[in-house]
Amino acid sequence: MKKKMAWSRNERIFLWMLTPILILFFCFNTLPLIKGFYYGLTNFRGYGNYDFVGLRNFADIFGDARVGKSYLFTFKYAIVMTIAVNVISLILALGLNSNIRGKNALRGVYFVPNILGGLVVGYIFSFIFTYILPAIGEATGSQFLSNSLLASTRWAWVAIVIVGAWQGIAMNTIIYISGLQTVPEEVYEAGMLDGATGWKKFKNITLPLIMPFVSINMVLCMKNAMMVFDQIMALTKGGPSQSTESISYLIYNNGMSGGQFGFQSANAFVFFIVIVAISLFQTKFLGSKEEQL
Repeated sequence: MKKKMAWSRNERIFLWMLTPILILFFCFNTLPLIKGFYYGLTNFRGYGNYDFVGLRNFADIFGDARVGKSYLFTFKYAIVMTIAVNVISLILALGLNSNIRGKNALRGVYFVPNILGGLVVGYIFSFIFTYILPAIGEATGSQFLSNSLLASTRWAWVAIVIVGAWQGIAMNTIIYISGLQTVPEEVYEAGMLDGATGWKKFKNITLPLIMPFVSINMVLCMKNAMMVFDQIMALTKGGPSQSTESISYLIYNNGMSGGQFGFQSANAFVFFIVIVAISLFQTKFLGSKEEQL
């Protein structure tokens, strides 16, 4: 018979340290997911009695025009947001990683938006879009700026992207700076001897070496953008005419006050699966790009 391996002292310590974290994760992450799926199988309105309806809510999601419109808006916002944030963040990181005066102070200044709450930032920008920009538009004779962007079904989503990007760029910039600092200076010196300068230097040396950090930023940024809520709550509340209604806002609004708790619980579960699937696809795709570079 094989002898049972006894747990070492360090392993027991690690187990005791890990146990409370696993319990908290289960209580605040896994358990709500299970309960959400359970309520998704019912016609619960958020109050009173309810009956089981099986998979009817899940089937109704795919035929609901409002849900479909919200998914389209969410995908459009997330794609534009991810591209804009990562491009601007990388440019800022390259500048803040170079030999410029006061770069440490500038890094602190650029990180300030990340400290502020999403709702606070949203309300500030709401005032800017509603009053300040129209006043500037009238003073300069600009027809485009004379009307609030938030009142336009065509341009309101752009205002939300601006606010989300302004706040999201900070963390991505810090991650890119961390990646740039891992690139050895000797590699750049060797590249310069081979004539790698400017764009060639970035394409052939910098980008391949910081690709793991690009992957992290792309996945995190897409996930955060897909779950956009604070900016919409503060700026448009899904309007005008539901043109900026994200899935997160729809789940909150109709689930909490619209009497669709069971239906939106099913929607939330489906949305969770969608986010996981997109994150896995991004990880696999970007991982293959890392190997190629």
